[in-house]
Amino acid sequence: MPESYIIDAVRTPVGKRGGALAGVHSADLAAHSIAALVRRTGIDAGAVDDVVLGCCDTIGSQAGDVARTAWLVAGLPDHVPGVTIDRQCGSSQQAVHFAAQGVMSGTQDLVVAGGVQNMSAIPISAAMLAGQHYGFSTPFAESPGWRARYGDQEVSQFRSAEMIAERWDISREEMERFALASHERARTAIAEGRFKDEIEPVTL
Repeated sequence: MPESYIIDAVRTPVGKRGGALAGVHSADLAAHSIAALVRRTGIDAGAVDDVVLGCCDTIGSQAGDVARTAWLVAGLPDHVPGVTIDRQCGSSQQAVHFAAQGVMSGTQDLVVAGGVQNMSAIPISAAMLAGQHYGFSTPFAESPGWRARYGDQEVSQFRSAEMIAERWDISREEMERFALASHERARTAIAEGRFKDEIEPVTL
């Protein structure tokens, strides 16, 4: 079986909600990283078999297959296809898995994989409410099959977090300490230049 390798990794800086990157179109954010990846690796962009991006709110600037849109916005060959996938918070990781599987199966040789999400422009879970104009209060509530199995219980990250905390007896204070430590480690790593080869600055 062929082996798959991650050749390089590029991302934009992480922006704050409503911050400097808030007004940048999602396709342009992804295109920025894709263009940098192609430039840095020196690959033949025309030899890319597929572009796979994860995105869990594919509406507005993230609709219409943002993976394909971002590739084209980056000015890259228009014969290269793209696909956007939604596995919620695991979407970008799944994109990398699918890319690896394509290479390992022998059906693909070179795949660009990653993710994009501008949560200032498209708030988290916005896609869950986007169907209300068409008579769907949520993606689940109007399904008789869903109601028969799960009733009308809340479906959200908040409820999921509560269920996880209850099952494994995790306190809010423990999670707050963990979250703070995670952010502190990230800020320290950035200040020490540990991500300098990964973060591609965005000039506005």
